[in-house]
Amino acid sequence: MTAIGVGLENFIASPPSSIRAKRLGLLCNPASVDSRLRHARDLLAQRLPGQLKALFSPQHGFYAEKQDNMVESGHLSDEHLGIPVFSLYGRVRRPTEAMFDLIDTLIVDLQDVGTRVYTFIYTMAYCMQAAKRLGKSVLVLDRPNPIGGHRVEGNLLHDDLTSFVGLYPIPMRHGLTIGELAGLFNAHYGINCRLEVIPMKGWRRRMFFQDTGRIWVAPSPNLPTPASAMVYPGQVLWEGTNVSEGRGTCQPFELFGAPFIDPRRLRSSLAGASSDGFRLREHVFEPTFNKWRGRRCNGFQLHVTDPGRYNPYFSTLEILKAVYACWPEQFRWKPPPYEYEHVKAPFDLISGDRQIRRCIEENASLDDLRAAWQPELKKFLDLGRRFYLYER
Repeated sequence: MTAIGVGLENFIASPPSSIRAKRLGLLCNPASVDSRLRHARDLLAQRLPGQLKALFSPQHGFYAEKQDNMVESGHLSDEHLGIPVFSLYGRVRRPTEAMFDLIDTLIVDLQDVGTRVYTFIYTMAYCMQAAKRLGKSVLVLDRPNPIGGHRVEGNLLHDDLTSFVGLYPIPMRHGLTIGELAGLFNAHYGINCRLEVIPMKGWRRRMFFQDTGRIWVAPSPNLPTPASAMVYPGQVLWEGTNVSEGRGTCQPFELFGAPFIDPRRLRSSLAGASSDGFRLREHVFEPTFNKWRGRRCNGFQLHVTDPGRYNPYFSTLEILKAVYACWPEQFRWKPPPYEYEHVKAPFDLISGDRQIRRCIEENASLDDLRAAWQPELKKFLDLGRRFYLYER
């Protein structure tokens, strides 16, 4: 299989004239590599000697070493290049004027995972907002959406639930690349900075990551494989509950469970639920950190058997609703804080719609709720197509 070419490789092969003699910053992390696993920092420093003046890191740190949410990283100094590494998930989450004083153009090279609640895309948005305010430009090096660019899923985020895990009204599974999202944020949601996107070569919207011919480098510690990214749009919902999403294990998000769950009872209660494209296998695990640390959790591993048919968001909602119905006394919604929001319920921030939690609590129909999402999803699809860089 011939690997697709990502924006980084196309940029290095032919740097655009817009960055000639410009002071550059680079927002990146360990997944910012080419097909030979060479890091963007080193490639830019070699290709454009003396122009790279600062590095910036998103959540989990420059080396993606911070395991959990709301674990901040500090500023560093790059020992090889002798330039600062500014953390945008520490004391501040938006770049300051002092940081941007060092650069003329910020290059963004981050691997997104196709899910609304992944903070990398909002770190990019904050940088775009700062660039507009401070007269800088932004250049995004595009990378594939690992869960495909041909499907969207879920409800759109409600305006009263905006946070660092949701700045704009997009669905949980948004179906865009990070470069396409940058275009959407900039033009439709009114950032209006000077933006340029370097597209990929060879990427098709129906590709999942395993179809790209590229090596997966974990963009964050708890998405270690393409399989974990595939289930993430649904399994991230457990973060808003007292059920473990598998953090503290070797298979985060693929695993879920809690000490109070009886897997056979749960499977029985799911007998009428859809299971298109996935299977549940009973599994016992013991997290080494996060929820239920050191406790035996009874649950399942979610195995995706057909990614083309699998609907991660709705599938996990059905499972979550069954857990609530079976163990209403033991199940809990996680209290704040969550990603720097100290008042609103974490589950509501993640799901983006308070009606979803009410539907689960009242044992109402999820199918009716999903049907109600379809008009707004269609509008988003039509909107998103305006920013497609591939297969217009």
